[in-house]
Amino acid sequence: MSLKRFGVSLEDNLLEALDQYVMENGFANRSQAIRFLIEKNVAERKWQCDHIVAGTIIIMYDQRKKEIPLKIIDIQREYKEVILSASQYYINRDFHLHVVTVMGTAHRLTELSDKLIAIKGITHGKLVMSRAD
Repeated sequence: MSLKRFGVSLEDNLLEALDQYVMENGFANRSQAIRFLIEKNVAERKWQCDHIVAGTIIIMYDQRKKEIPLKIIDIQREYKEVILSASQYYINRDFHLHVVTVMGTAHRLTELSDKLIAIKGITHGKLVMSRAD
């Protein structure tokens, strides 16, 4: 695939944010970071549809916060038709890794993931999907 060059004008604060993003994520240059961000945006928009997909949702949280597992269970009950399995792993003395295997429409899985990741106290969360139809 051939590359095309074009100019981009950014305010100082956006350019600083881009440079920080490049550094934090180990991109070789700004162009690589911009390509990644555009591809990510295109992929995320594509998942706002009704394609059948399968995937996993991973969340990390501090096990000392006893209310988090209860909130996870409540949310999972609302989405039981798309959940294939859920597993919990002890990462260390303080942290749990919660993995939910899911299958359903991309929109529904994104909705579930957003709710789980938004729980106060979740330290990391991510949804990974692949088309299954």
